[in-house]
Amino acid sequence: MNPYGLLDVEGARLEYRWIPPTREGAPALVFLHEGLGCVSLWRDFPDRLAAATGWGALVYSRAGYAGSTPVPLPRPLDYMQREGREVLGPVMDAAGVTDAVLVGHSDGGSIALVHAGAADPHRRVRAVITEAPHVFCEELTVRSIEQAREAYVTGDLRARLARHHRENVDCAFWGWNRAWLDPGFLRWNIEEYLPGIRVPVQVIQGRDDPYGTEEQIRRIRRGVPGPVEAVLLDACGHAPHREQEPATLEAMASFLARVVPPVP
Repeated sequence: MNPYGLLDVEGARLEYRWIPPTREGAPALVFLHEGLGCVSLWRDFPDRLAAATGWGALVYSRAGYAGSTPVPLPRPLDYMQREGREVLGPVMDAAGVTDAVLVGHSDGGSIALVHAGAADPHRRVRAVITEAPHVFCEELTVRSIEQAREAYVTGDLRARLARHHRENVDCAFWGWNRAWLDPGFLRWNIEEYLPGIRVPVQVIQGRDDPYGTEEQIRRIRRGVPGPVEAVLLDACGHAPHREQEPATLEAMASFLARVVPPVP
């Protein structure tokens, strides 16, 4: 597989980056970005986790982001459920990933939980790592997303995001922002998928996360029948892999060493 390219998935072309494994037969880490993220906004964190485990890593931008195909707006309010149920499996098929651990941040963490909890005929997912995931909508989240809208309209957020999303910048931002600020989104909830998750789950969250509280972790623990490991980081907001990179990298690598059997 080429290190950079486009995957043809469900009528869209999705930009991707592939980091080859250094251990033969190792699973692949599949990185799922946040609501305003993309391949480049992960920076070199996928490289670091791949190096720490010896595994390969697939990093891709969902439709509507960065160099991927744009999508019509507004997004449906169940766009994360659709990504987890209908898109992520074909993405892994197109990339040839048959043995995977999902690593999702924020929206990407929610998508990972949906996919792991929905019926997967391949049963290829070995574990799920989520950073700052949402399983229901909180008032705190809505207030922070309102502030993001103000920063995009009147501040420099659009210019900063445009360096990564280019022509897709408005599609990426408004697709995310208007969905979360729709009054109907206050009823958004993916807890119905949690009982179907049969693999180990790790949840990493900053204690100062402006987009979610520890109630997200409590509900994941209550809903997932298997083991759930929670890691709460001090002096950390919504992006542990950027704000507390060494601690986040160590927590993820340690979790994977414990829950995924080593390659013979």
